Amino acid sequence: MGAARLGKLAPMPQTIAHPVDHELIVRKSRFIARVQPVADRAQALQVVAARWAEHPGAAHVCWALLAGGDSAAVDDGEPGGTAGRPMLHVLRQQDLDGVLATVVRYFGGIKLGAGGLVRAYTDAVAQALLAADKVTLVRWAALECVLPYALEGAARRALQAAGARLLQVEHGQLVRMRLEVPTPDAPGLQQRLSDLGQGRLAWESAQSLR
Repeated sequence: MGAARLGKLAPMPQTIAHPVDHELIVRKSRFIARVQPVADRAQALQVVAARWAEHPGAAHVCWALLAGGDSAAVDDGEPGGTAGRPMLHVLRQQDLDGVLATVVRYFGGIKLGAGGLVRAYTDAVAQALLAADKVTLVRWAALECVLPYALEGAARRALQAAGARLLQVEHGQLVRMRLEVPTPDAPGLQQRLSDLGQGRLAWESAQSLR
């Protein structure tokens, strides 16, 4: 029997570390692209509103979003499918997540046609991404536990060793810790702390974060 073929592992999604701008001029029209990290659609909408505030005289502010399974492709008055969708395609081609692409257009008086618009919006985003610092996307899980005072020091050391972020500690009758940890590491950390507590540590909640 022949050896089984191993399939290629799916690439880890990436995001970008910082916003990057790039400007194109195509037949007197200005296309001002920006790619930047965002957490979700709500943050993306705030960014788009801010872009309009920065460029009140622009003809269009088109945008595309990939964030935590949510996607959007907005043409903002350009002919359907000539702006948002090509921008989104660039993000998907590069296995990006948690990224918003916006392109502000100042109309130069010469119509570009559907093909010209697709090329301009695609190129503007692609060129901005060429200069972006891409990093592996880390998703975080929020955890909350209660434990006796005698375990607090050992629990803190375990969290530090696991690379977890201790967000809040409340001292009452028991110690309540709110923390976040990279999602793939959450089950292992919970098990280690539960073993450490030997029945004296209780988990209150767990929630995946984008």
